[in-house]
Amino acid sequence: MGNRFDSIRPIIIRWGKGETPTADQYEQVTRWMLVQPSAAVWQLEAVSVTSALSDRIQLLQSIAQKLQLGQIKLPLLGDWTAWIEHMWTLWLPLALKIDQAQRTKASCSDEQLPDAHLFVQGILGGQGTGKTTLSKILQLLLAELDQQTAILSIDDLYLTYVERCELKKKDPRFIWRGPPGTHDVELGRRTFAQIARALPDEQIQLPRFDKSLYGGQGDRTEPTLITKPTIVLFEGWCVGVRPLPETAFLELSKLPSPINTEADRAFALDCNHQLREYAPLWDYLDSLIVLSSEDYRLSQQWRQQAEEERIAEGKSGLSNEEIAAFVAYFWQALHPQLFIEPLTRVSQSHETADLVVTICRYHRIAQIYVPAVLPCAP
Repeated sequence: MGNRFDSIRPIIIRWGKGETPTADQYEQVTRWMLVQPSAAVWQLEAVSVTSALSDRIQLLQSIAQKLQLGQIKLPLLGDWTAWIEHMWTLWLPLALKIDQAQRTKASCSDEQLPDAHLFVQGILGGQGTGKTTLSKILQLLLAELDQQTAILSIDDLYLTYVERCELKKKDPRFIWRGPPGTHDVELGRRTFAQIARALPDEQIQLPRFDKSLYGGQGDRTEPTLITKPTIVLFEGWCVGVRPLPETAFLELSKLPSPINTEADRAFALDCNHQLREYAPLWDYLDSLIVLSSEDYRLSQQWRQQAEEERIAEGKSGLSNEEIAAFVAYFWQALHPQLFIEPLTRVSQSHETADLVVTICRYHRIAQIYVPAVLPCAP
């Protein structure tokens, strides 16, 4: 039997449509799961794979039934069967993993602690890697597991348009939102503190940001009221990123493009300093997932696609020239090679992610791995 997902695709789709698994199907899919390199990521062994398979089937059938009835919708084009490989190899096992992590934390924590039942999953990735989409899908799946899940983006913590205009007057280098220093870190800290302190069923305000306002400059909008969550999916392009030693910025010739001039180097160093202020937010993270594109420069292409979709919806967006400048601006502030890629590798000198998902050009999953072990295919 080959390792390609195509060998089990028809079986998984039939299961999703409610068909009862046969013994032969169970055996075929079980063998497939155990020989996948990512079996170690999901802790699949001969003694545990049957239980894991049953959990995955149950969750798949539960979500597929609601999708078929139109009770919920995937934030993607096409029906759920078009995304069955992503569903089976990443979304389902990841939701089950987060669910178990929350329940384990709740059972082991001191009940007197304000965040005893709160699990915060960080999702870090460059522009276009699918952070928002993954968060929405996980929220749907976790709801099937009786978890109350909230999504908070680092974008929701941006300073208001007026505040960023004032910031730009003080420091003209802040021409766009994005870099450390353009967020209201205190707002984020208050939000997490409120969630942690809240009683069950208490209503909480989550800040929200609309990127389409002011010709694509964006501004904060009315907060969303939610019930106290058990899980927060905290996503963003710099979530969990820690500042580097200043020695990393000493030599311009060793810095990646577009950090090309002394002015660029000074800006990168200042953004690195600003990143220290974000530590109170990152301290809330219980786990960090990195969505890593096979080439960070794909962000420009993906951002252009996102803007085209935004404009097609009747919203204002950025031109191609503005997109190129905007993405380069992010790279000058916190370059992926300096700040994100090290999190995807084993290291004795810095923290690494708890899970890494490598994304190909066409948003297919190339690898799923834990940095403590060798990278692997889905």
